Amino acid sequence: MLWLATTAPLHAEDPSNLSSQEIMNEIVQDAVQGHHIPEPSKKTEKSIPSASTSEMCAKIGAKLRSVDPAWCMQFQLQPTDARSVNGLPILLKEYPPVPSRTPQARVLLLGGIHGDEYSSVSIVFKWMEILNTHHSGLFHWRIAPLVNPDGLLRDNAQRTNAHGVDLNRNFPTMDWQRESRDYWVNKTNSDPRRFPGPAPLSEPESRWVAEEIERFRPNVIVSVHAPFGLLDFDGPPTTPPERLGALYLTLLGTYPGSLGRFAGIQKKLPIITIELPFSGVLPNPTEINTIWSDMVNWIRGHVFDRKPRKTLTLERPKP
Repeated sequence: MLWLATTAPLHAEDPSNLSSQEIMNEIVQDAVQGHHIPEPSKKTEKSIPSASTSEMCAKIGAKLRSVDPAWCMQFQLQPTDARSVNGLPILLKEYPPVPSRTPQARVLLLGGIHGDEYSSVSIVFKWMEILNTHHSGLFHWRIAPLVNPDGLLRDNAQRTNAHGVDLNRNFPTMDWQRESRDYWVNKTNSDPRRFPGPAPLSEPESRWVAEEIERFRPNVIVSVHAPFGLLDFDGPPTTPPERLGALYLTLLGTYPGSLGRFAGIQKKLPIITIELPFSGVLPNPTEINTIWSDMVNWIRGHVFDRKPRKTLTLERPKP
């Protein structure tokens, strides 16, 4: 992982003629001239043994008062083969098709892409509780409540992963090298909270999301964030949901390296981005249920698997 700037002067020629290494050298050099970049973790992806589901539930429960470890265990989340920078597994829950019904669509639900957005993790657990009781087979769900465990579970939770990379700027969008540099340096003033990384999909967590999209072939993606208190949407169809609960549609556009641009614009997958009002406080129970029911009803009326294809059933990886 590149963190130290080179001593070579910044290039004056067209960035398209530079290598990715040279471009990211420039990005980091620009940053260190006037901005602090967090020190990277010294741990590698294989530096510690992988935590079990029970250990992960204990860690999440210790961080989030709304997620009791014993309650977390009831969801029977499965460790995927993906590991965070610090070796923590990304947990996944699958609500598969039922024998008596062909699902209308496949839905990928993601929480905790940014580690300091506590409510984006907690609300996904609340929604899994609804599915535990009411999964009818209408949709085939795959749910990852915490995509960025290192960001959440450190002593002081942070938006970025353990390498200091904003996972929602690390997806392989068109002209990523040039556009991510321009956006990060010129639009965010080299904000370390939005550092896009040295290359698209440089991070194990964003790689897992991209690979899961390829494996699962979702017909719609739901990504939960906080704290802007709004609803965003990218991709087809042309009729997005106007509101989910008290969250009203506000089309924000997309950013270089964002999941919205990668999945919604490039892959033509509808992606609902839910921005909860507060990072540290959940909506009240009525609002949690209303957002869920509004979302499910919109998907029911607008998202269909036109070409049903066989999907892989999630299995526990062999030790």
